Amino acid sequence: MSTAQPKSSNPKQTEAGPEPVSSADTQELQRELRARLAMLTGGLAPEEYAQAWWDWFLGLSRTPDRSAALAGSAFDKALDSWLFALRPGEAAAAASPDPRFAHEAWNVWPFNVYARAYSNWDAWWKEALAAPADLPPRSAQLMEFIGRQTANVMSPANYLATNPELLELTRAEAGQNLVRGFGHYIDDLTRMVEDRPPAGTENFAVGERVAVTPGQVVLRNRLMELIQYTPQTAQVQAEPILITPAWIMKYYVLDLSPHNSLVRYLVERGHTVFLISWKNPTEADRELGMDDYVREGFMAALDAVTTIVPRRKVHALGYCIGGTLLSIAAAALAQAGDKRLATLTLLAAQTDFSEPGELSLFISPQQIEMLEAVMNRAGVLDSKRMGAAFSLLRSQDLLWSPSVKKYVRGEADRPNDLMSWNADGTRMPYRMHTEYLTRLYLDNELAKGTFTYAGQKIDLANITIPMFVLGTETDHVAPWHSVYKARGLTRSSDYTFLLTSGGHNAGIVTGAQHPRRRYRVHTWEDANTTLPPDQWASKAPVQQGAWWPEWDRWLTEHSGKKRVAPPQTGDADAGYAPLGPAPGEYVKAR
Repeated sequence: MSTAQPKSSNPKQTEAGPEPVSSADTQELQRELRARLAMLTGGLAPEEYAQAWWDWFLGLSRTPDRSAALAGSAFDKALDSWLFALRPGEAAAAASPDPRFAHEAWNVWPFNVYARAYSNWDAWWKEALAAPADLPPRSAQLMEFIGRQTANVMSPANYLATNPELLELTRAEAGQNLVRGFGHYIDDLTRMVEDRPPAGTENFAVGERVAVTPGQVVLRNRLMELIQYTPQTAQVQAEPILITPAWIMKYYVLDLSPHNSLVRYLVERGHTVFLISWKNPTEADRELGMDDYVREGFMAALDAVTTIVPRRKVHALGYCIGGTLLSIAAAALAQAGDKRLATLTLLAAQTDFSEPGELSLFISPQQIEMLEAVMNRAGVLDSKRMGAAFSLLRSQDLLWSPSVKKYVRGEADRPNDLMSWNADGTRMPYRMHTEYLTRLYLDNELAKGTFTYAGQKIDLANITIPMFVLGTETDHVAPWHSVYKARGLTRSSDYTFLLTSGGHNAGIVTGAQHPRRRYRVHTWEDANTTLPPDQWASKAPVQQGAWWPEWDRWLTEHSGKKRVAPPQTGDADAGYAPLGPAPGEYVKAR
């Protein structure tokens, strides 16, 4: 009888015992667990919020006087709510200064009681979350965010049973508003499952209603298509414009409907316009990094433009993250002695990320680790996840109010061109987005001078060409105070800063004429002097209207005096033969 022992069927098992688990295996397991956790938390890092709550709790425990004051405030506000409820004769007065309760229906009992009690609770809640004086800034920011979300959830204006306006509407329509709302909900749910765009966006088909400025794709690589737009005037400015939009959005935000298309405005004003249309990446593009976007994006496009329009310098424009990339490229060109750029225009683009605004809520080592786990699993970051994060920053305006309107009031969405574009999101490659968040947002390498492109450190101080930098007053993506910091990082002796009303997108897409827009503008004629941003804003006079004509005048002043015949479309001999009409193929990919 044989005495041989059976061999283990476990590939990790050897005669010496099980093989130790490698650190790579451990890291992969941890990453997978975090990716699964992100599915439950919506991508938020729970340990960060738990730490913020603990910091807040400890801060209160160390300040008994403050805790006692909060308890007293809670008693006073609760008593006020009870006394208000017990005096129905006086309760006909306006219950709250909150605009959500401005309708006269909220002055009727018991709804005025709901509004009064909510307002008292909301005021106390804000007191409580701001209480500890020694609360770390990050924890204070997270607790304020938690408080804001909780307050929106608790608002009686958001629910049928506690909102007199909704109850009256339901009575008047015999519940038909709820029937319509349920139909809208089912339609939205079906579209989400089937990965179809929101209802109404089909009215703004790319190439039919939006992105209709005539042009030709003259270059296509694995990252982008370059569009050269057809001239609309017999003579054009000699220097062409090269536009670098963000790849976090599709380019046609700058070529929406004819009345608010910046591209159309420029070609009608006699400019030769080239524009980068970024590819919507897939899992196969997961290893594309920031260097790839600079080299195969802007640099490749610049080579094409200067070949098609030879012996002319180029006006370069960058929008949002496209402006950040353009800043990197412009500094790299300057360091290499390349003088092909005539001017640099940055629209709502950050170069110093030390004050990124509300987006910093989603940028921390723990948060990026959670996001990195999600992206590593899928290869890309889905646009819906980014859209959800932006919506949380303004949850009452972007989540609750639209939901009540659509699902309770039963009013169908009627998106305009900008809203339809906003729903046409893009994905982010795993490697690029990780680098972007870590190196730029978290570590602020570009402002510190430690960011590298092609192995070389990038110093923005090498940028000395004329600059036009624009911020928007209510931008929650690239706050204008942050955009303003480019002045201190660059060394242009011809530097213009313009601050316009509006937000990150609406402030840019104004049209040439806009009766409700205003702007401030100032030009420095040396490389060093500056002002603190708020002091600058107080000194710069307010001018009414859209900023487009102001920028067009600036471009004209920085261009040659003589106009020339329009350049040819593409250059087949140099490898830039027209490949098809604008808007091209990449922008249509979902």
